Amino acid sequence: MPDTRTLTRADLAERLHHEIGLSRAESAELVEQVLDCITEALLRGENVKLSSFGSFLLRQKGQRVGRNPKTGVVVPIAPRLTLSFRASQILRERINGGCP
Repeated sequence: MPDTRTLTRADLAERLHHEIGLSRAESAELVEQVLDCITEALLRGENVKLSSFGSFLLRQKGQRVGRNPKTGVVVPIAPRLTLSFRASQILRERINGGCP
């Protein structure tokens, strides 16, 4: 069973601090800048592709009809923009033990 630990912004900054030698403050700022760039691109309606890692994809979902499972009442679900992540083939292979 996989470890249920979660990697956080602080973990990423700490790793940069130790592996690259940036100060803790510089490492935290770099992590924030990268995440801000990704966020801003998504807010502009752009998809984000990180080679060998994966893609963040925006998709427009149309209006549809939903149903309350308890009561059976039909409820309209408004159109909306959704965000999904699709791992690259390389990442999927690494997760499944295919390459180092």
